[in-house]
Amino acid sequence: MKENEQREFGVVNVIANGTQLEGNIVTSGDIRVDGIVKGNIVSKAKVIVGREGRVEGNVTCANVEIEGHVNAESLNVSNLLSLKATANMIGNIVTGKIAIEPGAEFSGNCRMHSAKTATPTPMGQPEKK
Repeated sequence: MKENEQREFGVVNVIANGTQLEGNIVTSGDIRVDGIVKGNIVSKAKVIVGREGRVEGNVTCANVEIEGHVNAESLNVSNLLSLKATANMIGNIVTGKIAIEPGAEFSGNCRMHSAKTATPTPMGQPEKK
């Protein structure tokens, strides 16, 4: 199924509450984590970490909404990172835009890239011009 067909039919990958997954996830569609993921997540679309969700690994995606816990060396978001009031984020962030609600906890560094940059550059590397 093509990416535009996935969005049209509302297909979302879900790691349900009570599920623990160890390993990396690569998807072209949206993914919602309400359980535990111990590994990296790469998505061309949106990643949602629900209130009970926990991610212990790096995340690379277009958009991310965090309500739960993320412990990552790096979080690379090409568009929008949204930290909800219940979010607990530990790690370094590279994003195009960021929205942080009061009550959210964040420990790490944050760097925003310009809209001209096609993909975010991981922390510690010079931004391409």
